Amino acid sequence: MWMLSPACFAGKLLNVFRQQLKSLWWALVPLFFWLRTTYWLAGLQRIRQQQSKKLKDEDQEEEPNLPTTPTSVNYHFTRQCNYKCGFCFHTAKTSFVLPLEEAKKGLLLLKEAGMEKINFSGGEPFIHDRGEYLGKLVKFCKVELQLPSVSIVSNGSLIRERWFKNYGEYLDILAISCDSFDEQVNILIGRGQGKKNHVENLQKLRKWCKDYRVAFKINSVINRFNVDEDMNEQIRVLNPVRWKVFQCLIIEGENSGEDALREAERFVISDEEFEGFLDRHKEVSCLVPESNQKMKDSYLILDEYMRFLNCRNGRKDPSKSILDVGVKAAIQFSGFDEKMFLKRGGKYVWSKADLKLDW
Repeated sequence: MWMLSPACFAGKLLNVFRQQLKSLWWALVPLFFWLRTTYWLAGLQRIRQQQSKKLKDEDQEEEPNLPTTPTSVNYHFTRQCNYKCGFCFHTAKTSFVLPLEEAKKGLLLLKEAGMEKINFSGGEPFIHDRGEYLGKLVKFCKVELQLPSVSIVSNGSLIRERWFKNYGEYLDILAISCDSFDEQVNILIGRGQGKKNHVENLQKLRKWCKDYRVAFKINSVINRFNVDEDMNEQIRVLNPVRWKVFQCLIIEGENSGEDALREAERFVISDEEFEGFLDRHKEVSCLVPESNQKMKDSYLILDEYMRFLNCRNGRKDPSKSILDVGVKAAIQFSGFDEKMFLKRGGKYVWSKADLKLDW
């Protein structure tokens, strides 16, 4: 019987397996190409998703979420003031004040855009027309516009009790600026006014606010001249609903630079010094601190022409007036940081009807 040699047998066996492997390979080729195509498409989709996310993130960095609703607005309707505070960052560059009806028109536009709180400031808001212009705006906002909160920031020197009798019922909060309880320090800062005593006047205003049911608030700017002062006892006695404590802020063109009317550099304190003042008063429950970082972009500020002021670049760059282009268009240039507004506690119980104060 013919016997195959080992070499021939191995060759025959290899040839059989080669044919079977070849058949198996051609059967697997379509599956291989299908898998490769599937993985390639999946990878391409992941790349596109990553690119899309990157573009979205870049867009958000370039165009931060701007507010669509001017919930709380600060209207500096006059730049004129009877004090000369050395750190003032809204100085008397003009004497312009809008006609009353034009101001009301702008306030109506803001209400229609969603404004809930208006704060009137200056300059000194009681200086124009002996406070009558301001009183009429306050009444308009509370009666006609029915705003939940109407407030004023003032140095308090020009307020008379007669104003409270006429307009007190329409005002929710009166904030009085007081940077020191040492009259000599107030004079150094620029709040001196002859024989009038700023601290004594503050106490009188506190009583009128109680008599006419207006929530009383104190604003203090912490600077080189008062940073070491201890105000704990005086604040507890006055018992304001809020004690706003600001770090002295530099604004180019207002209190710093060639075109500025003030030179605030000598008033500036470090972040560490500001934190030291806050730590010394940490037991005061009504204390609301605002560092430069919190303050700069977290306010919606309207100037005397009803233009939003953008402070993002360390100066006040105005938008077009809301009277010309409307609120929605003007607010896009305000530089307002809504997240910081909420973080600093900008939204709070601001209607005296809800404050439930012990008058």
